Amino acid sequence: MTPIDRLKALTPDLVDYDKTKLIGDVGSGAAVAFLSIPQGVAYAMIAGLPPKVGLYAAMIPSIIGALTRSSRHVVAGPTNAVSLLVGGAVATLAAQNGAEPVVVAATLALMVGVMQVAAGALRLGAIIDYIGAPVVLGYITGAGVLIAVGQLPNLTGTAGGSGNLLEKLSVWGQGLTQVNPLALVLGIGAAAAVVLIRKIDRRIPTAVLVMTLGIVLEFIFDFHSRGVQVLADIARVPSSLPPFSIPSVAGLDTLLPLAAATTVLSLVESSAVGRSLAARTGDRVDANREFIGQGLANVAAAFSGGYVVSGSPSRSSMCWRAGGKTRLAGVIGGLMVIVMVWVGGPILDHTPVPVLGGLLVIVAYDVIDIPRIKVTLKTTPGDAVAYIVTLIGCFSLPLDRAIYLGVGVSLVFFLRRASILVSSELAIDETGRLREVEVGDDEAPVERAPKLRIIHLEGALFFGSAGELRRILDAQVADPEVEVVILRMKRTGGMDISCATVLADAAELMRSRGMTLLVVGVKPTVYAKLERANAMERIGPENIFETQVTWFGAMDAAIERAMEITGFQCKAMHNYLAWRSSHQPLERP
Repeated sequence: MTPIDRLKALTPDLVDYDKTKLIGDVGSGAAVAFLSIPQGVAYAMIAGLPPKVGLYAAMIPSIIGALTRSSRHVVAGPTNAVSLLVGGAVATLAAQNGAEPVVVAATLALMVGVMQVAAGALRLGAIIDYIGAPVVLGYITGAGVLIAVGQLPNLTGTAGGSGNLLEKLSVWGQGLTQVNPLALVLGIGAAAAVVLIRKIDRRIPTAVLVMTLGIVLEFIFDFHSRGVQVLADIARVPSSLPPFSIPSVAGLDTLLPLAAATTVLSLVESSAVGRSLAARTGDRVDANREFIGQGLANVAAAFSGGYVVSGSPSRSSMCWRAGGKTRLAGVIGGLMVIVMVWVGGPILDHTPVPVLGGLLVIVAYDVIDIPRIKVTLKTTPGDAVAYIVTLIGCFSLPLDRAIYLGVGVSLVFFLRRASILVSSELAIDETGRLREVEVGDDEAPVERAPKLRIIHLEGALFFGSAGELRRILDAQVADPEVEVVILRMKRTGGMDISCATVLADAAELMRSRGMTLLVVGVKPTVYAKLERANAMERIGPENIFETQVTWFGAMDAAIERAMEITGFQCKAMHNYLAWRSSHQPLERP
């Protein structure tokens, strides 16, 4: 494959690029850029960083992410969930180490980017499937509540606190005697304006419109002179290009746990956005390439004055809904943000902080998905527990630990489900066919062959299911009437040393009691594992039957072997062999 062919394979959306695609990309890029300005400023506030850092994070990272990931619509940039995670921890670490929050944020972005690129290079894309949706939902819900609570001081013009949810509410409540009525009116007015405009037409860019209106009103009425904070009071927005910055390498060990949690959250969020849009567009999303693209976007953020970025749900959705045709829509959006900040940076300094607070309260409300929460709570107990534990962790623990807690709970329930080994007994009905009955069911409406038990297994054969496999086999050993046990493993997956040892131990125990274990439906890979685990000799090669090209071919051979061992052919066996001989063996598809 030539370099040109390889490039076409990586960017199929750019093949046959024409005027129609260009028009769609320019319009979509402009819509994304207009949405990126208020979100970049607002999310930087959530992260406890100067507004310029949020704007820088929406520039170069958006361009790099669009060019390198597989999805043509996912837009990289700051997001509320990641910003909240970064904010709490960066503030704490900056206070402990005496470092500048901006430097800490850039270093964190570099670490996250390197981890994400490494995950993609190692093809760990499937790892996201093991992070349960209830965990992500619990974190997003908790983040929404914390974002709203964090904006209460901005809405009332009073002091805000730090710490967990109750500590923040306590500090805010103590300052309510000094509420700035004008700030409260501006904040509530901004939130109400968003709700009203959405009812008129949800396609209107409400955040841009409300933020612009706030700036205009500030110029007219000079709210700042009346005690209302503006962005310039926090940090000025420079009218300049993104700077080239070098992240610090100091304190990497301190940042490592936070970087790992942020890596997971960013990848989960980005992958969810990519898959959601792909389901609507029919595109194919390569999880490993998404990891690499997201990682490169974070590396770019680290060296261009930004902080950790993720796949933005709102801007990515806007990119698609506004008619974006190719990945150049994200590139154009990033370039437009650069131009808009370069030209109008000082104007953003006059944005009233209560207006941004009102916008963020709406953002917090939007991320709390009540219907999904109801479904999660009533689907399974495991899903409900994972959601509730993660949510409580968000309110009482540092957010990176809350994510670890939720992931831990999710993995516990996953291992529990994965370790479930389902067994059933196969017996012969009056026609001679094998039928499934519950193990130990003495009232089964089918005929059991004396001295023979046929056990069918389904599930994963690994260390987590070894105990259940042992219990299933022990139940057969305890039956004094049984001489031969046929264990059908056609629908099992995997085989590790733990389960191979259980099979070998059971075979030897049965042999010592005059019984025989026959293992049926062994796949070639499992056969090789039994050999490597020295279980083959202990069970007996003559007692192991590999899968065959015909249906029940291995079972036929095993039943004939059972007849040789028991020395007689009972009615059930006769019926089975008669039925099998009257039907032509069918090859497996």
